[in-house]
Amino acid sequence: MKSAILALFLVGAVAPFSFAAQTAAQQSMAFDSEPLSIASPKGRAHKFTVELALTPPQLEFGLMYRDKMPADHGMLFDFGTSRPVMMWMKNTKLSLDMLFLDQKGVVTHIQENAVPFSETIISSGGPVAYVIELNGGVVKKLGLAVGDKVTSATISAKLNK
Repeated sequence: MKSAILALFLVGAVAPFSFAAQTAAQQSMAFDSEPLSIASPKGRAHKFTVELALTPPQLEFGLMYRDKMPADHGMLFDFGTSRPVMMWMKNTKLSLDMLFLDQKGVVTHIQENAVPFSETIISSGGPVAYVIELNGGVVKKLGLAVGDKVTSATISAKLNK
């Protein structure tokens, strides 16, 4: 009986540490970054620096746990192939605008002001190869729209294959 109680105590004592360690590791995930430009059909270009979510853990983690992000920054999710994509805001503190892109980097769908911490599914509305997350309100402020063309080294590398 004493050993069973001791085992339960040890499990209870170790579990919070493991969760805390896992959370700390997640909050410090590293991402490479690159310049990205979004151009309207009229030729107006908007420049950003985006972090790259390329691996399954990075794609899953995204911008979770961030307290802030500079106005001209964001994240580019590269799904490797064109497919329907579903996103959510679980553990995401920032309101985000999401731009869904086809394989050529053309914006096909936009979700503005995604609600922080929401578990509501945000659908791409069809097959996409990329998603860009920007601070909430940027789409409206800059007049970004479906049909805008996105260029970056990541997108260009796949177009040239």
